[in-house]
Amino acid sequence: MDRIYSGISKNKQFLLGLYPFFFGSLGFLLVGTSSYLGRNLISLFPSQQIVFFPQGIVMSFYGIAVLFISNGYDRFDRKEGMVCIFRWGFPGKNHRIFLRFLMKDIQSIRIEVKEGIYARRVLYMEIRGQGAVTLTRTDENLTLREIEQKAAELAYFLRVPVEVF
Repeated sequence: MDRIYSGISKNKQFLLGLYPFFFGSLGFLLVGTSSYLGRNLISLFPSQQIVFFPQGIVMSFYGIAVLFISNGYDRFDRKEGMVCIFRWGFPGKNHRIFLRFLMKDIQSIRIEVKEGIYARRVLYMEIRGQGAVTLTRTDENLTLREIEQKAAELAYFLRVPVEVF
């Protein structure tokens, strides 16, 4: 039995998930370019209302950055006894991260909770000999109940304990 977390299981779902990111980033890029050229490339936002420095530059940067940022997936294959973690990052030398290890090497699922002004709730998987692997995205702002639910489901599936820090 395969179980995929934080990922997409079908190609059609993957493509549908890309549309909002693509068109959103394209919109930001076009608005930034419009402000630079002084022409209305998008009729909804007159270029005279957006000054190139600093608004146009920032919108262009966001447009370019979103095009290159993507998620990844976590695949837990009980039949093969393997776990695969795949992530895309920023372009560069190490923009593709692919981890693969045996399910029997997973020691626990760990929740790290820091409350306060900058609350942080992170889900980790402790791997024997490799340390902790982060399972939540940095922009994922989960409630305490949601992260506990995710941890409980994953720990039950993997048959490992949950630790809270």
